[in-house]
Amino acid sequence: MRELWQLSASELAVRIARAEVSSVEAVAAHIARIEAVDGDLNAVVCRRFEEALGEARAADERGAGKDPGALHGVPMTVKDELDLVGTPSTFGIPSRLHDRPERDGTHVARLRNAGAIVLGKTNVPQLMIYIESDNPLYGRTNNPWNLERTCGGSSGGEAAIIAAGGSPLGLGSDLGGSLRAPAAFCGIVSLKPTSGRLEGTARVPWFAGQRAIVSEEGPLARTVADVALALEIANGGRDPDVLPPRPLRDPKAVKIRKLRVGYYEHAGSFRAAPALARAAREAAELLEELGARVVPFDPPRVDDAMDLFFGILSADGGQAAKELLGSNPRDPRVAELLSTVSRSRRTLGAIEQLLALTGQASLRRIVRNYGFTGTAHYYRLVEAQRAYQHLFAVAMDAAAGGPLDLLVCPPIGLPALLHGESANVLTAGAYAPLYNLLGYPAGTLPFTCVGEDEQRGRGRSLDRVENAAHRCERDSAGLPAGVQIAGRPWREDVVLAAMFALEDVVREHDDFPHTPHTPATPAAL
Repeated sequence: MRELWQLSASELAVRIARAEVSSVEAVAAHIARIEAVDGDLNAVVCRRFEEALGEARAADERGAGKDPGALHGVPMTVKDELDLVGTPSTFGIPSRLHDRPERDGTHVARLRNAGAIVLGKTNVPQLMIYIESDNPLYGRTNNPWNLERTCGGSSGGEAAIIAAGGSPLGLGSDLGGSLRAPAAFCGIVSLKPTSGRLEGTARVPWFAGQRAIVSEEGPLARTVADVALALEIANGGRDPDVLPPRPLRDPKAVKIRKLRVGYYEHAGSFRAAPALARAAREAAELLEELGARVVPFDPPRVDDAMDLFFGILSADGGQAAKELLGSNPRDPRVAELLSTVSRSRRTLGAIEQLLALTGQASLRRIVRNYGFTGTAHYYRLVEAQRAYQHLFAVAMDAAAGGPLDLLVCPPIGLPALLHGESANVLTAGAYAPLYNLLGYPAGTLPFTCVGEDEQRGRGRSLDRVENAAHRCERDSAGLPAGVQIAGRPWREDVVLAAMFALEDVVREHDDFPHTPHTPATPAAL
């Protein structure tokens, strides 16, 4: 018999609908779990336990009825950034602690209208910039697999508490891997939809003015079924009555044996750690065993794509971020980044030369994209992005044997980072941000763990980025190593079908522990 906190959101919904368990029992079990584990994690930074219990009692009094909602009485959590009535959306900025929205964000509202009960909001990096969740307001969130490692960011608090059993379902957002990196670090499932499907509705995102790379909201959970269900609800249904329509197709209608799949283990100048590369290779092999036609794929000009990513997101020289922060205390990583991107091109050119002389090739590649703050330059970047999207689609169409339906690759270049290293490795490669630049749907799911012989994919280096990656690979045995599945725009059904198929195989072999070991959680799910 499993505890209630060990059940998926879908399982809880069924048991509540059948009156086998009450919503109050389900909510209370998850509150107890949060209280047991969150002292170590610091993931749920805004709690609404009394309100949640009140909503659960009301749900039980109403009963399932004729149309209870697909998540009737099921507890969940949401990311700090997303608006929820009565709670602050802080972005890790202390002055925003008392700012309360008057209405729920669009996708939060849809999940609540389907019956979900929000237990609280979860931690983020300041301004959602880095892939570790730490800020001057709420402090640092730890990874439940290893408290000395980060849970990722920016949806890191969500991933941590879901992995530890404190919540069966969460809603986060993704601008450059902010759903997929935390899910990969914490060993859970997530999906970033096609750009435009669940566009972020946060009221004061610092990047709101630029439209080339948009933040997409999306679900996190411990099962693919829960992610698929939450995606459909947040989308407004399979065929939502909105303009323009964003229909979702049924992943169960997709035949794996009819798919053409490309895979790659490495992309660009940042090589994936051995376990991440192996996961991509083995996942592709499994899909081939299931009947898919699988070929190697070489994503075109990945480093150029990352130039576009960094250039577009820094096109205002950090001005909007500075205005939002005002006189608030700044996370040291954020302060360093804003200091760099706001410098003149002449100064940055001199810094590039210094980086080249000191062997900092990785940082030089990034810095070369900063300091261009003119509108004309931004227009050129957006036009180059469109050209790259065309180039990438042509490459998928021209793959050996015919056009590809899916791509299989690492979700990120490293296992869970050591605390503080996100400023050194930034995005940990192009693996996640590439699909934000392209606008493609991409999901990640747990696949394997780092092996004892996979803790050293690179040696020490003068290069700050490579040396940080070396430190993160060291002593990483046992950490989750996930896989990323990306598909054509608006074909989340194909992505989910492949994720379902891989999850079934992994669970059949039962070689992946779906709940981490921590001092507060000694037993696996």
